[in-house]
Amino acid sequence: MSTRIKLAVSALTLSLASAAFAQAPAKPARIRGDIVSLSGDTLTVHRRSGDTVKIAVKADTPVTALKNIKLQDIKPGSFVGTAAMTGVDGKLTATEVLVFPEAARGTGEGHYAWDMGPSSTMTNANVDQVVQGTDGRNLKLSYKGGSNAVTVPENVPIVTFAPATHADLKPGKQVFVVAAPAGADYTAQRIVVEKDGVKPPM
Repeated sequence: MSTRIKLAVSALTLSLASAAFAQAPAKPARIRGDIVSLSGDTLTVHRRSGDTVKIAVKADTPVTALKNIKLQDIKPGSFVGTAAMTGVDGKLTATEVLVFPEAARGTGEGHYAWDMGPSSTMTNANVDQVVQGTDGRNLKLSYKGGSNAVTVPENVPIVTFAPATHADLKPGKQVFVVAAPAGADYTAQRIVVEKDGVKPPM
């Protein structure tokens, strides 16, 4: 192969790689805060961080609420998502637990860093065992590629999904929005909204 052809192939490879990188979807943002307004298809949210952002909401953007359930409702075989803080001893202590409906089993499965503090994590996993401990219930969890244990104190919010609509996106209500960056603003992928006094704890 001539030097000219080699250079052309290298340039084409670099061009394709650059194009693929440019087309890679941006990492979704997690937006927490209070609704300022919903005007047309634009949701304005004042974030906990202090700034205000605008989020495009499409007609088919899923909107759900939450309802409180009891710690005792978590059984072996439940599929849960739990945010937790990692102690100096490496043990996980839950700050909230979301029990997924069976139809949503497998959602976000795994154990990964979360954005509620430098030592926060999220584990979406199957509950293998529930053990009563001195400081709460200990959930033995397993997911594809691993397992861990999380202690759930008595005062931690335990929730599951409840119905909601775009009409529930009212000023003053708290929201948790998973959104894709769209220039200086965002496009909502799914929204969890406060309803009947139950605020999104995740």
